Amino acid sequence: MAAEEGQWVLMATGRSPTNIAVIKYWGKRDEALILPVNDSISVTLDPDHLSATTTVAVSPSFPSDRMWLNGKEISLSGGRFQNCLREIRKRARDVEDEKKGISIKKEDWDKLHVHIASYNNFPTAAGLASSAAGFACLVFTLGKLMNVKEDYGELSSIARQGSGSACRSIYGGFVKWCMGKNNDGSDSIAVQLADEAHWNDLVIIIAVVSSKQKETSSTSGMRDSVETSPLLQYRAQTIVPNRVLKMEEAIKSRNFESFARLTCADSNQFHAVCMDTSPPIFYMNDTSHRIISLVEKWNQSEGTLQIAYTFDAGPNAVLIAPNRKNATLLLQKLLYCFPPQHNDLSSYMVGDKSILSDAGLNSMEDVEALPAPAEMKTPTQKSKGDVSYFICSKLGAGPKVITEGTQALIDSVTGLPKGV
Repeated sequence: MAAEEGQWVLMATGRSPTNIAVIKYWGKRDEALILPVNDSISVTLDPDHLSATTTVAVSPSFPSDRMWLNGKEISLSGGRFQNCLREIRKRARDVEDEKKGISIKKEDWDKLHVHIASYNNFPTAAGLASSAAGFACLVFTLGKLMNVKEDYGELSSIARQGSGSACRSIYGGFVKWCMGKNNDGSDSIAVQLADEAHWNDLVIIIAVVSSKQKETSSTSGMRDSVETSPLLQYRAQTIVPNRVLKMEEAIKSRNFESFARLTCADSNQFHAVCMDTSPPIFYMNDTSHRIISLVEKWNQSEGTLQIAYTFDAGPNAVLIAPNRKNATLLLQKLLYCFPPQHNDLSSYMVGDKSILSDAGLNSMEDVEALPAPAEMKTPTQKSKGDVSYFICSKLGAGPKVITEGTQALIDSVTGLPKGV
């Protein structure tokens, strides 16, 4: 390990997107290996808007592995972190950094400790798949630091052992997590169905109804559903296999009508499984239900599906429009029903803010002048404060290395998170 022993810090920084399932993963057939009871399909979101950034540092001076999430130190003792660290270390190779005079042999990695700092640019544990982005980023960035050469399918299998849906964040665009059949989980991997350029007309608007940590974690909720919900077994064995085939075809042919119908139906069935669980699990709230009602009424009044909606394990609505025009019409309806609480339009829209001007919404006066959605027989009561903010996004690419040193989350001299 050349260079003055203990005097160097070697780092890598990566960024990984989050993903939103349109055919849901809910339920494991093996808790330890995180093997699902059914296939699932997701869309990867633009990492500029929803992603995890992770810096991993290694130094002979580190006495133990440590991790900081969003500035707070967290324990790495959990099995999921340990699984990811073990599997990447097992595949580590020789690393040479001639500029710094550092040489790490393959066998050295077992003796070296790492510091990990990770930051999500969106709420953690609020039903926006923060763990998917986080574990995908951890595995991807550790792999870069340790010169791991395995393909993305193999990396997805390791990320899966941190958080099931993390395997889908290893790719951009549309991604399928194949449940696999092998007991060791070797064939439970993610595959890319199409990249982000395949259907780039899609616009995604997320209504962040609550950024609070949810009452029932996905892990415990799934376990309860597997043990108590007869609907879960029926869904996994009878409904999902056929739905997955139809969804693959809809994505391939860019058939929005079919894509939207399948997305809405699968979201509703997932939440029906949650209610079929004993005790029942409620991830959505009244605001979630009002957003569903708004979209359903609009879809019915037009005779064709204008918008798809899907909700993960939380109350936040992910709304997918086939094009910019539908997205602006949707935004007008949403802002009529859910105007900003503090009359601050700019901070009410995160991500691609240009959607506001495209929708003719440049000021609070424009919002106040919006007409009630025509499909609403009785104008709904406006609900300030029920939506915290909106995110406008699109399909995005998979993980990438960040070479810009200023974006690293760890200080290259101290080996500790910047600001700690």
